[in-house]
Amino acid sequence: MSTNPYHSLLTHLANCSDSAAIELLFSALLTDKEQQEIANRIRIFDLLERGVTQREISEQLGVGIATVSRGAKAMQVHDVSALLKTHRENTSIKSTSIKDA
Repeated sequence: MSTNPYHSLLTHLANCSDSAAIELLFSALLTDKEQQEIANRIRIFDLLERGVTQREISEQLGVGIATVSRGAKAMQVHDVSALLKTHRENTSIKSTSIKDA
């Protein structure tokens, strides 16, 4: 009987409360480019939800219009609201920390 390694990863992440350990795991699993692509996907979700056009997002992030279109399609299929809430909270915290420094 074989288990799906991807599902093992999801289970591990769901049970992990240490963000530093998660970051180390993602560093082991993903190249810098793959990590940047994930970050861009989250930025695409955020900008689309804010009403920025796909063309503007493409220019702003320096990615192809097809990349933005794939992000838009993913948003139509999947609820990313919880991810965006966390992203915006983290962005807000970092902005506040920079201002306080």
